[in-house]
Amino acid sequence: MSEVQPAASDSPDPTAAAPASPPRVEPRPVTTVHHGRERTDDYDWLRAKDDPAVPAYLEAENEWTAARTAHLAGLRARIVDEIKSRTLETDLSVPTRVRGHWYYGRSFEGRQYGASCRVPVADPDDWTPPRPAADARPDEPALPGEEVLLDLDALAEGHDFFSLGGSSISPDDRLLAYAVDTVGDERYTVRVLDLDTRELLDDELTGVLGGVTWGDAPDHFYYSTVDDAWRPDKVWRHRLGTAQADDELILHEPDGRFFVGVGRTRSRRYVVAVAGSKTTSEYHLLDARDPDARPVLYAARTEGVEYSLEHVVIGGVDHFLVLHNAHGPEFELGIAPAEPTGVEGWRPLLPHDPAVRLEDVDGFADHVVVQQRSEGRTRVRVLTLGTSGDEPVADDRFVDFPGELASVGVGGNPAWEQPTVRVGMTSLARPSAVYDLDLRTDELHLRKQAPVLGGYDPDDYEEHRLWAPSTDGAQVPISLVVRKGVRVDGAPVPVHLYGYGAYEASMDPYFAVSRLSLLDRGAAFAIAHIRGGGEMGRHWYDDGKLAHKQHTFDDFVAAARHLVDAGWTTPERIVAEGGSAGGLLIGAVANQAPESFGGFVAGVPFVDVLTTMLDPTLPLTVTEYDEWGNPTDDPEAYDRIAAYAPYDNVADRPYPPILAETSLNDTRVLYVEPAKWVARLRERAPHADVLLRTEMAAGHGGVSGRYRAWEERAFTLAWILDRLGLADVEPLA
Repeated sequence: MSEVQPAASDSPDPTAAAPASPPRVEPRPVTTVHHGRERTDDYDWLRAKDDPAVPAYLEAENEWTAARTAHLAGLRARIVDEIKSRTLETDLSVPTRVRGHWYYGRSFEGRQYGASCRVPVADPDDWTPPRPAADARPDEPALPGEEVLLDLDALAEGHDFFSLGGSSISPDDRLLAYAVDTVGDERYTVRVLDLDTRELLDDELTGVLGGVTWGDAPDHFYYSTVDDAWRPDKVWRHRLGTAQADDELILHEPDGRFFVGVGRTRSRRYVVAVAGSKTTSEYHLLDARDPDARPVLYAARTEGVEYSLEHVVIGGVDHFLVLHNAHGPEFELGIAPAEPTGVEGWRPLLPHDPAVRLEDVDGFADHVVVQQRSEGRTRVRVLTLGTSGDEPVADDRFVDFPGELASVGVGGNPAWEQPTVRVGMTSLARPSAVYDLDLRTDELHLRKQAPVLGGYDPDDYEEHRLWAPSTDGAQVPISLVVRKGVRVDGAPVPVHLYGYGAYEASMDPYFAVSRLSLLDRGAAFAIAHIRGGGEMGRHWYDDGKLAHKQHTFDDFVAAARHLVDAGWTTPERIVAEGGSAGGLLIGAVANQAPESFGGFVAGVPFVDVLTTMLDPTLPLTVTEYDEWGNPTDDPEAYDRIAAYAPYDNVADRPYPPILAETSLNDTRVLYVEPAKWVARLRERAPHADVLLRTEMAAGHGGVSGRYRAWEERAFTLAWILDRLGLADVEPLA
């Protein structure tokens, strides 16, 4: 008997007859025993990607999904057109200054990827980024003296998938090291381009995670590689003109819970090699000026203590700012000598405050920028450095923006000596804006508001912060946006509810052009800031992982029910969406509270969590023990995960329609997880309307290229609109 009974011919011919029924997979049961618990898995054989039956099954599911959604083809095309009509396709980012050049990215109408460029700095004393002429043509340089560093469309030519993992300019501004992935498995190849000759050097490094970090001279750089489980475990030093096999190992981390990484302080004084787990970190320093430097341990790891370092110079003396949680879960900022020291040498600069989560710190020549959050809101704080280590801070002020749902962050500040701080702001209704705070005058200058064409006005939309009581009394924040006038006399409206709830990742309010296709058809969009995320601080994260993971699911269901109780919507008009760990969320609540929702979208979903966490050879498993638990060694962890794992708890329930989306080359959440989940749903809940869509040339982030990404998102949005009863509604002007 064939393992896969396809719903239709394997032919991709669009004229072929539509399949009459969904594909079925023959079970191949395998029984395992852990801690005396017996578990039978019928579909784990689907992880054998090289078995011809597996891609045949995935293609059959794609055909079934295409047939079941064929009536939405016109809507998908309209959504793509709407996204396109609102997007300024030929554009450039706000230039960022590094040494003697301004660097920026360009996009071009009709091109998937764009280009990275630079122009020389005209006036060393002027930190105002250059702006293109209003009448600049797309086929001409955006700025005088423009140099195209990388034409990304040219690099992507001939590849179904393309991702730039990072690019880095050498200290003499003459060489460009860049990393590319043309498969989607996030294993990058590094090449070095001579910007004077436009010739590639012979150096070619494979199996690299992301980009590289240059030393103080343009003849060597540092990078990290991954092991067989896709864990970055080694940091290397490469000298130009030598083979990768001859590279020098700088740091090797044997503990499977730890990742390694490498970077350089903004002061350019140190190269830092970092080893970190979910709960513990350790920094090693190298003198960036010494091409033969060996790493020096700054503070030995202490289980449960996380810290990071920022180099500053106060009164001519080197110091490190240490952001750490040794004195409390919400972190404090300490100051310490440059010489290696332990926690006892970290003097409080911003002491621990249980109401304020200190998230990040950036050190500059004469100021420090801190990103923090409290009560679910983000803030940016600027400290002016003093003249001595005894009085390290001379001034302390905040950069605030109006609006309860304003999300504020810092980025694009690479220069040690810059007198400005670049700040970004967005919300559910307001497109992202880039500002420069001039520290000399305390003036905030708007450098760019992301353009939204077609007469978009954020004041046509209303934003709300709601609070939902969870099962244990915790108040769960919800951010919501809806077009004004849609909710007539308080009547219920369809709601697209999004959630994540893991890794202390904060799903702060953000703007998306594609979302307007939903809002303008009369739906509301909401984000449930559930436990497991970091929106309310580290304690919010701690209360949604390991033994407390059920809080994540309870919070999401509570958010949906609160939207109903508050009159915003009805259960059958809520479509919930989550991706990756958020896909686990969707799978869990689909089992636990299917009656509270009208549909589910699970993107690259982590739905077979128990199988994954039982196999330490799989990517990321061991590093995830601190997030989910170790079911191999701990029977309590086994039982806890088994109680909520979506795949293990599928039953004959009244599931609302489900759309699962995955990518064949995903290394973070393997395609087999949603494939098995859908197969079991078809077996145990035969009346459920379940669709599986697999991108056959993509990774964890989906397809590459902006036009393909628009088409992919349009597919999902069209399905959501159909479930919300809005597929035939014309968008408001």
